Amino acid sequence: MSDRVAVIGSGIVGASAAYHLSLWGVAVTVVDRADAGQATRAGAGIVCPWVDHEDDEDWYRLALEGARYHSRLAELLAEDGEHDVGHARVGALLVAEDAAELAGVHALLRDRRASAPDMGEISVVDRPADLFPPLGPHLTALHLGGASRVNGPAVRDALLRAAVRRGARVRQGTATLTGTGRTLVDGEPLDADAVVVAAGAWTGEVCGALGCEPALAPRRGQIVHAELPGVETAGWPIVLPRRGPYLLGFPGSRVVLGATVEDAGFDARVTAGGLAEVLAGGVELAPGLAGAGVVETRVGFRPVTADGLPLIGRLADGVVVATGLGAYGLTSGPYAGLVAAALALGQTPPLEVSPYSPGRTPRAGASSVS
Repeated sequence: MSDRVAVIGSGIVGASAAYHLSLWGVAVTVVDRADAGQATRAGAGIVCPWVDHEDDEDWYRLALEGARYHSRLAELLAEDGEHDVGHARVGALLVAEDAAELAGVHALLRDRRASAPDMGEISVVDRPADLFPPLGPHLTALHLGGASRVNGPAVRDALLRAAVRRGARVRQGTATLTGTGRTLVDGEPLDADAVVVAAGAWTGEVCGALGCEPALAPRRGQIVHAELPGVETAGWPIVLPRRGPYLLGFPGSRVVLGATVEDAGFDARVTAGGLAEVLAGGVELAPGLAGAGVVETRVGFRPVTADGLPLIGRLADGVVVATGLGAYGLTSGPYAGLVAAALALGQTPPLEVSPYSPGRTPRAGASSVS
């Protein structure tokens, strides 16, 4: 068993790995250089795995287990004194202009419900604006009762605080690996028996010297936070349209709209085109948001792989990689961190990780996650 583990990256995956390692009594050092565009801060926090990955059982399995783990993680954090992680079961509205557009997803949900009762009840909603008032009157919807939202930065911060109280160290700096898998921070060695690389879209840069650099690319997402003063939005369901941006409410009269899907490298700018795309699509879907105030725009780089499937597994002796979750980082990130922590200790993880092996041959015909 490794007595000392370095975790490179303090996003949702790295924070989860650090927390679970500290929970198991391991000495942990988390290293992060706080790059602009870290995905955890910019994620919407939608946890609704049952509507996606119809033809990809490996992805669906990971997303499903990730969604289920949020409740258990909230219990663990509460026992560690962290009670506010922004996790709330609010349900989801799958909306369309024509009920026929929802027939396929309705059939998928019915097929999956026997093995995933946690998705909750599925019901047809003729007036989705009764549940999410800004929506247009022309829409129809399916309501899925088990969907939830999570505040990604709140969970990440809670995980790190709890880990630190258990003895973990968090330091800022540039972490890299040598050709032998040794961890360097700003060029100086960091004593560690194993390392978890959870550096998101920057993982390839961290691991470059190993000679087996994971194939990853950043996909930029711009997401808008708007405010409806005096309106209680915390209990509104997530809105998932067949086309256009998603919408979800948060406490504090806040509504989140997003996100763009852009191959723009590591350009962390908010762009006029990105804002126009999200706002125009959001207001078309929900005209009641036309008068909302725009309070901030966040930009995140989602790490995506050539075949769309995440990278979770051993990259080299003593080196575990956990990244490539794309748009599902906040759904599956805490669970992926748990899996990575177990792998770093040489334990059998709670998930069969061979499909996600960093050394796999990319799957033919698979599409990357957006």
